[in-house]
Amino acid sequence: MKTISEINEKIRAGSAVVLTAEEVVRMAREQGVKETAKKVDVVTTGTFSPMCSSGAFLNFGHAEPLIRMSGVKLNDVPACAGLAAVDCYLGATELSETRGMDYGGAHVIEDLIAGKKVHLSARSYGTDCYPRKSLEAEVGLSDMNQCFLFNPRNAYQNYNCSVNTSDRIIHTYMGTLLPHMANATYATAGELSPLLKDPELRTIGIGTRVFFCGAQGYVAWEGTQCFPGYTEYEDGVRSYSGATLALIGDMKKMSTDYIRAACIYQYGVSMFVGVGIPFPVLDEDLCAQLSKGNDELFTEVSDYSVPLRSRPVLRQRVSYAELRSGTVEVCGKKIPAAPMTSLKKSRDIALELKRQVQKGEFLLTEPAAKLPLDTTKHVLHALDDPK
Repeated sequence: MKTISEINEKIRAGSAVVLTAEEVVRMAREQGVKETAKKVDVVTTGTFSPMCSSGAFLNFGHAEPLIRMSGVKLNDVPACAGLAAVDCYLGATELSETRGMDYGGAHVIEDLIAGKKVHLSARSYGTDCYPRKSLEAEVGLSDMNQCFLFNPRNAYQNYNCSVNTSDRIIHTYMGTLLPHMANATYATAGELSPLLKDPELRTIGIGTRVFFCGAQGYVAWEGTQCFPGYTEYEDGVRSYSGATLALIGDMKKMSTDYIRAACIYQYGVSMFVGVGIPFPVLDEDLCAQLSKGNDELFTEVSDYSVPLRSRPVLRQRVSYAELRSGTVEVCGKKIPAAPMTSLKKSRDIALELKRQVQKGEFLLTEPAAKLPLDTTKHVLHALDDPK
């Protein structure tokens, strides 16, 4: 048994043994989990994947005369005002009113982190203490007071693999899916994926320090649509599913090496977000989970041509090793499989996090509170008839 405090002392002293998730898989297979648990102190992970549920809180500072912003646009992308006088929240997937699906909130966020100025347009109804009714300005991160990324749902634990059984092309957040199961896409980093390394959230909780788009960020809360759980197969193997994290971090310290806007064809704007979590190797049980490779981690294959409530699972168990091979077998048919997640960037994040821990620049944290494991899923019942 080790403690996070003991591991941090080793990090400060420069004596901690730190491996990436891929390296610990190899070591455990060569030397066994027991020896690996004794020798290794920290395992670093990484993922670089589209995470639509992202956005930024921005505070512009006061102008003279004062304005209480009730409507805000940044490079013609609407942001949510109505928070305070000069605060707004900019959603990553919000589209430009002039450029449509070619530019959105994610692009504004990337432009700001890249050091560019963006055009601020604000309006108000005017009051005695905030008499100004409109404002135009060019602003960058250095002109703002606070500007922090606050992403309600990031680092999805284990997303499904998607196919299309219909006779037409469909365009989804999982990319373009060709008819008659001519291709498959998936969006989890497998053995590098943070929440597959500690699926029951033993060491991750509110206040956990994470690598967040090049900066040090924190877990602020459970993510939206956070539904931890697992499927247990007949041979006792478990496949974990739906934990998510709400993350927060300072945009002024972030880098476009680890956060990029994306346009997904005929779906809209999304954002590639880079997240890495360092895990303490506390005991053999945790080490055994940290050491699971792509051939021991599984997801399912779903038919995205069918509405969500009745969407069938076409294959209940497919390993990330099979998906990474470039083909996957579904209903007796071998089809090309491609990731939405960048393996190279996920690996870069795990390696960069390893470097920071080894240099004593990144310490581990005890969670201030545990994340819930018993959240309930609700379904919205719309009053209108889509037909």
